[in-house]
Amino acid sequence: MLKRWPILILAAVLIQCGSSSKVDGTEDVDRPNVLFIAVDDLNDWVGFLNGHPQVKTPNMDRLAKRGIVFSNAHCPAPLCSPSRAAVFSGKQPFHTGAYSNEHNIRKIQPQLVLMPQHFKKNGYQTFGTGKLLHRRSPELFDDYLFTEQRWSPFTRTQVEYTPEELSSKGTKPRHVVDRGPGRPKIVLPLNGMPSDRSPYDPKGESFDWGPVDVDDREMGDVKITHWAAQRLGRRTDEPFFLAVGFYRPHIPLFAPKKYFELYPVQSIGLPKVLADDLDDLSKTGRTRALEGVTAGRHETVVKHGQWRAAVAGYLACVSFVDAQIGKLLDALDEGPHAENTIIVLWSDHGWHLGEKQHWGKWTGWERSARVPLIVVPTKAGAKRFKTGGVCRQPVNLIDLYPTLIDMCDLTPRAELDGVSLLPLLRDPQAPTDRAVVTTFGKGNYTVRDHRWRLIRYADGSEELYDHQNDPTEWKNLANDPKHATVKSGLTKWLPAKD
Repeated sequence: MLKRWPILILAAVLIQCGSSSKVDGTEDVDRPNVLFIAVDDLNDWVGFLNGHPQVKTPNMDRLAKRGIVFSNAHCPAPLCSPSRAAVFSGKQPFHTGAYSNEHNIRKIQPQLVLMPQHFKKNGYQTFGTGKLLHRRSPELFDDYLFTEQRWSPFTRTQVEYTPEELSSKGTKPRHVVDRGPGRPKIVLPLNGMPSDRSPYDPKGESFDWGPVDVDDREMGDVKITHWAAQRLGRRTDEPFFLAVGFYRPHIPLFAPKKYFELYPVQSIGLPKVLADDLDDLSKTGRTRALEGVTAGRHETVVKHGQWRAAVAGYLACVSFVDAQIGKLLDALDEGPHAENTIIVLWSDHGWHLGEKQHWGKWTGWERSARVPLIVVPTKAGAKRFKTGGVCRQPVNLIDLYPTLIDMCDLTPRAELDGVSLLPLLRDPQAPTDRAVVTTFGKGNYTVRDHRWRLIRYADGSEELYDHQNDPTEWKNLANDPKHATVKSGLTKWLPAKD
């Protein structure tokens, strides 16, 4: 009898170390893989959210039909670094101190276990490429590819102004890019606009848009797509977490000509705006709207007759990234992991294109805080979820970490700030009384529930919008005593101290 113990122990070890686990407490299945797709600066101008009426996003739309769309999803912060730090750490900016692009979550909170690290601890292979955290983060992954995305098809040095050219940057800019023998020179900026943000800095001006006559393969986002698609085609003995970070439609809005040809400039519809939209805001709110902190100024765009061209450029870059997402989906569906891979598509924050006379992000308004979010369960496990549905309850990207822990049956982490979306994946119509918080700088918050948005600035000034009757946020109701109860209810969701 004693001779059987080694066999029994070996069998127990094999069961414990195998690649299957209980998911959702119902049946034994292979541990799911995760394809985690981030898109930079993507607002709701996508087909599955009925955004801009002219946008063409067939691949994101087909992905939406396979999963659950969260149509009332919001970012932790409307800026690249703090939003991504929150997503990957599962902790809000007001708990980590990662408020701005200058705050590196890996340095200011080195003890935090970021999402890829937690997957690694739970037996996953981890792969990453493109813009994930705001800075390169190869140490988080078993394999990682970084390539130039921001300035592609150019390099950072190619877009820098020479000393002789620099004097023109804030007036009549002209920087010549020499692309080598046999290739035509290109003059930047393509839109011909002077720089609002850095007229005396030799670095390239990113508030620019226009087609470039290059093959798709010269673009950084295409290079990371190819790398990720290759990995989706490989058989693996361990489950994997693959994160892919697309840069477009972040500025500069450069893309190959064929994507711009989808959007003839003169046919482009502009966002709805109101001439006196800022009149009922505090001085703080008006300043937030008019300053060109993360992009340029609205008055500059209008003065140079570039509004339609800018919108066309944004839409072209959205379609360009949509095409890359389509290649990823094709690689997954044609490869060995088609049946057992969870897909998450998200954007780090939205982006203004003239609404409230603002360009860029870093505001508390809906255009900046709202993001596209799709969660697609594995094909094998889809029967347990309401795929093809839309959840209109307020959620936050901070919820992704605990959600994937639940979906992949990872070790729980009680310290995370978000909540698992698993109940809403099972029943997207399930009612909640939740509101979600977005932070845009220390002491500046915006709270969103199923109907209302409250914005409170660090100086105490406020804005309140009724999205049922005012989806464009044109009428500030914060000082209307009829809505004091609504405002009080939303205020309860604000952090007590940061």
